[in-house]
Amino acid sequence: MSLSPGDKLGPYEILDLIGAGGMGEVYRARDPRLNRDVAIKVSQERFSDRFEREARAVAALNHPTSARSTTSALTTS
Repeated sequence: MSLSPGDKLGPYEILDLIGAGGMGEVYRARDPRLNRDVAIKVSQERFSDRFEREARAVAALNHPTSARSTTSALTTS
């Protein structure tokens, strides 16, 4: 799934592409509910199991110098 600036993904507005790799893309987006920028990782469908494990591992982290994961969702297009 390729996204462009201005596209909406749920409540988030895509601002730009941060990077891309073998598993998918990472975008900078705006969360209008919290009035802040967020990172959104869009994974290829074949990596959905790995993405879910990664999301659970990141959500379990709790350290002042670590980024927090606030939401994850698995969808198919």
